[in-house]
Amino acid sequence: MYLVLSRAHTGRRTFTVLGFESSADDTCAAVVTSSRQILSNVVVKQHDLHEGFGGIHPSVAIEAHQRNMPGAVRMALEQAHVNIHDVDGIAFTRGPGIGGCLSVGSNAAKSLAAALGKPLVGVHHMQAHALTPLLTTPTTDLPQFPFLTLLISGGHTLLLLASSLTSFQILATTADASIGRAFDKAARALGLSWGTRGPGAALEKLCRMTNDELECLPNIQPFTVPMPGKLAFSFASLQSSVERHISLMDEPLSSSHKIALARAFQTAAARQLCAKLTLSLQNLELEGVNVRDVVVSGGVASNIFLRERLRAALDEYSSDERISLHFPPLELCTDNAAMIAWASMHRFLAGDYDAYTVDLRAKWSIEDIRV
Repeated sequence: MYLVLSRAHTGRRTFTVLGFESSADDTCAAVVTSSRQILSNVVVKQHDLHEGFGGIHPSVAIEAHQRNMPGAVRMALEQAHVNIHDVDGIAFTRGPGIGGCLSVGSNAAKSLAAALGKPLVGVHHMQAHALTPLLTTPTTDLPQFPFLTLLISGGHTLLLLASSLTSFQILATTADASIGRAFDKAARALGLSWGTRGPGAALEKLCRMTNDELECLPNIQPFTVPMPGKLAFSFASLQSSVERHISLMDEPLSSSHKIALARAFQTAAARQLCAKLTLSLQNLELEGVNVRDVVVSGGVASNIFLRERLRAALDEYSSDERISLHFPPLELCTDNAAMIAWASMHRFLAGDYDAYTVDLRAKWSIEDIRV
């Protein structure tokens, strides 16, 4: 398990990184060491600001980042019990993401690094998600290259073959909406409140509801898995199925009907992930690539139902030789700066820094990290 410790407990001298993350609507700062210790991890959410817009409003998010970032950085340093001068390097999310949001973390990191003469590293956001289990998994169980990475979030749905810290091959991506966006739209169609964790988490919570006083749940025909036999995702059809079902109703949805529809959506999303994951394993096996580890990360990876279904799918696919399935802790599935600091670590230790003038990359394929 990953460690959250104060500097007083770290013992020998390690390389300490202050990380910044602001690619979407979470304002994040964290302090992480080269000995896999998370000294602090501060995340300031903006759900209440964006719920009325039905999604992230870029200018609102930018203004909130500008308000929140100074306090997040101060809190990260205070919780880590470190002085800014004790920090050895500064990392930030270079991309991909919302350009204006990225610029808040980028400008803060670059200005601070330049003023203090600290080395700077810009990090690929999805690479950071993919490498989080290398920070949080016990050293005896670390995923071994090559491993499969399933990155599932509000902005991305990617199935990758990771061959090294910086080498990723895209095996499948979404033809339309990301899985996280589909969860969010389905939740809004069902009239769910965002709560403190967002619409996707609200839908998951609804699926878990049980109430003896509720009438029997209506029978909803299972949604189909799109593009069977093809390594490609499509989640727009799932959210459309929910919206179409609601539009055909003659009366407002009852609580029981909402639960049944939410479960049908979540089950179909899980079936699609499992089908594409096992298909990729089959293809790689035919190519002579032996994969024994699967990493799942991104905000949607916090969904417990999806975790259970993926585990079951891997056990069914490889019953003789267990394929290890790795998830970050729930609090590190969504955007955070600890993953940014950790993903920069290998470059800091190699003396591979970015210039203070390094540009943002709002659109940036994970296959082009080294370009």
